[in-house]
Amino acid sequence: MELSITLIIIIITVVVSLSANSKPELYGKLLFNPYQVVHRKEWYRIFTHALVHDNHNIFHLFFNMYVLYSFGNAVENMLLNNLGSLGELYYLFIYIGGVFIATIPALLKHKDNYGYNSVGASGAVSAVLFSTIAFVPFSGGIGILFLPFSIPPLIFGVLYIAYEMYMNKRGGTNIAHDAHIWGAIFGFVFTLLFVPGAFSNFITQLIAVFS
Repeated sequence: MELSITLIIIIITVVVSLSANSKPELYGKLLFNPYQVVHRKEWYRIFTHALVHDNHNIFHLFFNMYVLYSFGNAVENMLLNNLGSLGELYYLFIYIGGVFIATIPALLKHKDNYGYNSVGASGAVSAVLFSTIAFVPFSGGIGILFLPFSIPPLIFGVLYIAYEMYMNKRGGTNIAHDAHIWGAIFGFVFTLLFVPGAFSNFITQLIAVFS
């Protein structure tokens, strides 16, 4: 049985995260530290930080991988249906591009701050989630914990961005909300602009809802 790219990413991330959590030296080498990226030219950290998660909070890893599993396979299948085998490259670009784009705000803001560290695949997962929203803005629904109903994907996306912007402005959470925002924007915009038929499909669904 051939594994999907989504499952391969999840397996690699879980294995590396759990291994790094028990090996502080490895954890320290993989995390995102803007100072070391810029001043020591350790550019690989821009990408490897997505393979490790908060070593004091296993929920961080579980939540990211759960969301990726929930939406990743759907995006992967839609890309394969639209683009054939080329869809796999598009999917990888959305995921890895989400990792990269999500680090830019912190890279610019904290390049001289040796004490700033960040880990996790949240930016990439947000990119995949918002790629789903671009494909199916009003089809089905996205559930939120403890609420007995689901929300249309596009409405969920608007609420998600609004919440992340509010929390980013408020601060004090030790969470890189700006990474969530930029990863989400990247996934949404890339899908609409570069996946053939995605933009016209989005507009068609939008018109159908409001007509």
